[in-house]
Amino acid sequence: MKNLPTIFIVLLLLPLMALGEENDSDGNVQGYAFVAPGKVHQTSTLHFGGGAEFDLYKGLGFSTDIGYIGRAQHLGEGGFGILSPNARYAFKISENSKLVPYVTGGYSLFFVREDAANAFNFGGGIDYWFHDKAGFKVEFRDHVWGALTNYPDHFWQIRLGLSFR
Repeated sequence: MKNLPTIFIVLLLLPLMALGEENDSDGNVQGYAFVAPGKVHQTSTLHFGGGAEFDLYKGLGFSTDIGYIGRAQHLGEGGFGILSPNARYAFKISENSKLVPYVTGGYSLFFVREDAANAFNFGGGIDYWFHDKAGFKVEFRDHVWGALTNYPDHFWQIRLGLSFR
């Protein structure tokens, strides 16, 4: 169990290496960076992160991201890391559309030093490609842990970011 964070970090880094490879600009691989204000219980949070998305077949793909979450008023105190490998489906509006809506969901690993917690997440958003290689990202995501209890906890956020190919 102690190697679990290491395993997921490797899962994140392997796909990110593909971003450095030459691609044919067909949108199969894209990276992104984001900032996400959010809330857990009554606490306002701020999440910074980045990741990569991979389209596999007709809009179906996967993504993985990693980031840091802290309380908005005291960002450096009591924060933790989060890793999220997800399945993803992007809806194709038309061949030349600059708007690409999508849904996503998967696993979330919260980690700090020697401790870790498991959760799942779901959400959706829109990428707006203002250039062939750059776009804006807006996404809602909810991380849920303790789902097998009578009182699951939710950590929701609105992600605002940049996408690049």
